[in-house]
Amino acid sequence: MAELGKKYCVYCLAEVSPLRFRCTECQDIELCPECFSAGAEIGHHRRYHGYQLVDGGRFTLWGPEAEGGWTSREEQLLLDAIEQFGFGNWEDMAAHVGASRTPQEVMEHYVSMYIHGNLGKACIPDTIPNRVTDHTCPSGGPLSPSLTTPLPPLDISVAEQQQLGYMPLRDDYEIEYDQDAETLISGLSVNYDDDDVEIELKRAHVDMYVRKLRERQRRKNIARDYNLVPAFLGKDKKEKERAARRKVTKEEKELRLKLRPLYQFMSCKEFDDLFENMHKEKMLRAKIRELQRYRRNGITKMEESAEYEAARHKREKRKENKAAAAAAAAAGGAKRGKEEARDGEFAAIEHLPGFELLSDREKVLCSSLNLSPARYVTVKTIIIKDHLQKRQGIPSKSRLPSYLDKVLKKRILNFLTESGWISRDAS
Repeated sequence: MAELGKKYCVYCLAEVSPLRFRCTECQDIELCPECFSAGAEIGHHRRYHGYQLVDGGRFTLWGPEAEGGWTSREEQLLLDAIEQFGFGNWEDMAAHVGASRTPQEVMEHYVSMYIHGNLGKACIPDTIPNRVTDHTCPSGGPLSPSLTTPLPPLDISVAEQQQLGYMPLRDDYEIEYDQDAETLISGLSVNYDDDDVEIELKRAHVDMYVRKLRERQRRKNIARDYNLVPAFLGKDKKEKERAARRKVTKEEKELRLKLRPLYQFMSCKEFDDLFENMHKEKMLRAKIRELQRYRRNGITKMEESAEYEAARHKREKRKENKAAAAAAAAAGGAKRGKEEARDGEFAAIEHLPGFELLSDREKVLCSSLNLSPARYVTVKTIIIKDHLQKRQGIPSKSRLPSYLDKVLKKRILNFLTESGWISRDAS
């Protein structure tokens, strides 16, 4: 006697409870898969009759050699879950299949049977063409290489990513520019009964949305080109310190701030080239003014310009020392002012030729008379020579230089007389 709840094949009398084929034209005709595939006929049943698959859900789709004993019902739920939740959401797929399967088991079974198994080899080609276009970075690399590099350690922390609202794996922001732009097309639908006005209105909505997307991409390009992401996080300070760049003046910094609106129309390289060319123009104009000044002063060779600059530097320094001495004398008293003026003049002639030939008193004399050491030595030599010739009875034929006026001559004669170089009668 057959056990209750079990089904048997009417041809071979084998148990067919897990899976059987029922004839839709004959009553009580149920065959096992082996008899059905062999085309068994019994009574009025013929092999060409219609049939219905009756699945108890307890047989294994991949045979007894498959690991885990997945039943056909679980396989069906697995395929429904992969279609509903997508590849990778193993937790949701495991909950859909049943509590008896863990996410790890679901992942291993699907990968081994449907991807690397015979079904995957037969359905999935070896080379899958890439039909996906990457629109995140159409003009170059990511917004910041330090944010998207997969190699540890990252140059940016998780807190900084949250602060910026930046998602490195997508090279995108959590909140985009004009965040509500998608509302323009979210409710659009193409209907066959739309008239021309409605079609043009929908096209206008699409055009507006495309312009907003272009504006988003333009802002990302500017941020990428000018390294605004590392600048926001303070990551580019070390790179600026390492790079050997010329010192930017205060005027150039102010000009950069005034021209900041031009950033959106020029690339970073073009903007840097603009300021470099402006700096070169400024240097060339200064050089031209310097050459014109040389020409006005009668200098026609570059070799003469070094001597001219040295002499000009000495004159300017002497004027500065005199002005400083005069100011100090007015503030601190006449005596202190004279001492500082004398020290200043002393410092002014210390680099002139013949300075090392003078004594300390002669150095003070030349400084007070504003007379170069070479001229003083010349005048001193002429005066002493004339004095010696007169003592020997030889008439003097030498003439004093034209730059020596009566006041300077008298001061020098008095100094030489006091120092014992000449007698008072001769002076």
